Amino acid sequence: MDEEPERAKRWEGGYERTWEVLKEDESGSLRATVEDILFQAKRKRVFESHGQVRLGMMRHLYVVIDSSRTMEDQDLKPNRLASTLKLMEYFVEEYFDQNPISQIGIITTKNKRAEKLTDLAGNPKKHIAAMKKAVNSMCVGEPSLYNALNIAMQTLKHMPGHTSREILVIFSSLTTCDPANIYDLIKTLKALKIRVSVIGLSAEVRVCTVLTRETGGKYNVILDESHFKELLMYHVKPPPASSSSECSLIRMGFPQHIIASLSDQDAKPSFSMSHLESSDGGPGLTLSGYYCPQCRAKYTELPVECKVCGLTLVSAPHLARSFHHLFPLDAFQERPLEEHTGDRFCQACQGELKDKSIFTCPACSSVFCTECDLFIHDTLHCCPSCIHRQGAS
Repeated sequence: MDEEPERAKRWEGGYERTWEVLKEDESGSLRATVEDILFQAKRKRVFESHGQVRLGMMRHLYVVIDSSRTMEDQDLKPNRLASTLKLMEYFVEEYFDQNPISQIGIITTKNKRAEKLTDLAGNPKKHIAAMKKAVNSMCVGEPSLYNALNIAMQTLKHMPGHTSREILVIFSSLTTCDPANIYDLIKTLKALKIRVSVIGLSAEVRVCTVLTRETGGKYNVILDESHFKELLMYHVKPPPASSSSECSLIRMGFPQHIIASLSDQDAKPSFSMSHLESSDGGPGLTLSGYYCPQCRAKYTELPVECKVCGLTLVSAPHLARSFHHLFPLDAFQERPLEEHTGDRFCQACQGELKDKSIFTCPACSSVFCTECDLFIHDTLHCCPSCIHRQGAS
């Protein structure tokens, strides 16, 4: 495990004229070149979609947030902790939007200890509320990577074999204070098929490199806040499933939302199963809710695992939103605007085509502008012109 494969560092590589990438336009501005570099980075995500690859659709992800004293550094504004938690709120919303039948949990580590901020759950409001409270917490001492990974492992190892077990570590410190040999823990994580990825806020750390390499995760170090957000968004999409992961049919229930009328004499207000455990003083007795088709236990929101009979309760739109990951939309063909002979307007936004490049759907040959191309692949996941023609026929 200690033998790292040879990998040339940037400073060991050959002499590169990196400044030659930047070219001035007629007015002497570099803006066009910079915008082109940013655009190519966005387009890269479109081609990275895992087509015809088995994916872990039901995900169980623990996010470990370093809360040590290094999180008070102000290279991210107002400081690393506040910036991280703000981006994490956005990440949680996107995660559940793209992975509605998955769960997430949050762990913090500081002062050589680790503790759960939230347990694995499918309710984004619960996680976001916990992170808003954590903004004002003290950043003290050193983190313990071992303790944080161990807490996550104790829960994830009991998850079913057909689910994806993941840990994402947001690590700010350059040191970790551990009670035991972390390399033994890495071997255990690998044996349990738990994928660990790390986003570094300072610099590359040797133990994180070994951790991600052995477990099949990703390791990146941020450049700035926008790059930080981009790296987080990379973990929104489900990762490829390992070839040895189990396949099994999963029992699911599709409860209907039932609202009892106040005029109905037989209607009786009742508690939700999720509210019995909550300590936030949420709504108590209600007349409406989702009722488990197997045991009739009541819940206020989906998806959720029934606490009585263990049945996974979802709605049909949740499964439909997960479907596009299995069959991602093909990348549109890029062509110079000069070669286009038809109408010079975008089929989606109806705006005039002004960019250097246009993008053509390989199925219906409709033409789109740059922004609409990215929106279609990142958000819609289907060609609007193809859908319109299917509806018309």
